[in-house]
Amino acid sequence: MATKTAEDTRARILEAAAALLAAEGRDGLSTRAVSAAAGVQPPALYRLFGDKDGLLDAVAAYGFDEYLKSKRALGSTGDAVEDLRRGWDLHIEFGLSRPEFYVLMYGDARPGHTSPAAREAETMLRSIVERVAAAGRLRVGVERAARLVHATGVGVVLALIATPEQDRDPQLSPTARETVLTRILTESEKAGGSDLPQRAIALRAGLREATALTEAERVLLAEWLDRIANA
Repeated sequence: MATKTAEDTRARILEAAAALLAAEGRDGLSTRAVSAAAGVQPPALYRLFGDKDGLLDAVAAYGFDEYLKSKRALGSTGDAVEDLRRGWDLHIEFGLSRPEFYVLMYGDARPGHTSPAAREAETMLRSIVERVAAAGRLRVGVERAARLVHATGVGVVLALIATPEQDRDPQLSPTARETVLTRILTESEKAGGSDLPQRAIALRAGLREATALTEAERVLLAEWLDRIANA
């Protein structure tokens, strides 16, 4: 019962904080304001979230969860490149539809800190990029490709949020998306299969399935493949 009560209190605090964020932006998320809106005493907030940074992470995760649910619901088309495009478009749509949450998640980065929800989203992006690599369509390593897609997408959303809606360039996102894809993708599966770096990238993406090798052997082979891919 005590656990259930704590869960209910936590949910009430997050709902109140989300409403304040939408209405007043981050400035409205003082611990005093959130506690008052949720009908709890400040010690309850600190007990559940640790400190204000913990509360901000939880609010970010609360808003981000909607994005993650939408992304999971996308499923797969069977075409990894098309799935990568769809994931990009959903990311942009989420950022522009929930700018307060997006800025909280990405506009106030702290060195060495990533929220659990953001890490899950990055893992999902990486899994799509790994599928692209396995299809022989990636011309750079998985890690570099995922970081390029992520960094460019975040930059596009923050730039659009900062621009008055009537002044936004509707072609900014698709242009940035296709520019990044041109940089990281080969022209076709055939082109990728005939080039040594792309072969190395594809093999590297599926290395976890190489159960005939020991873990130490897979680590060593991964290092060699990365060197070939990045040459």
